[in-house]
Amino acid sequence: MPSCLIVDDSKVVRMVARRILEDLKFGIVEAEDGKSALDSCLEEMPDVILLDWNMPVMNGIDFLRTLRKSQGGEDPVVIFCTTENDMAHIREAISAGANEYIMKPFDRAIIEAKFSQVGVI
Repeated sequence: MPSCLIVDDSKVVRMVARRILEDLKFGIVEAEDGKSALDSCLEEMPDVILLDWNMPVMNGIDFLRTLRKSQGGEDPVVIFCTTENDMAHIREAISAGANEYIMKPFDRAIIEAKFSQVGVI
């Protein structure tokens, strides 16, 4: 079963994403900020990371840059899931190592489409 780390400071967003991804047969780990997400990745690297941008402690872009420099950190597929939808943010995310980008709010069809595009389902 592939694993997905859901990183978002909103408990509701994590819950909605968890429901969708468990239906798609992913094992789920959650983190409420980039720092706890990094700790989680250093323990066990997930196959996919669904990543919010704006979070306390460590934001999504700083998490991603740090992750990509860590041992094994180039392996997970990273999909940003955020309200930041201007081209500057999207370009920054892709250049930092994101594989895809989802706008909030999202639904099951959007998650399935993006996860399919990056080849994880």
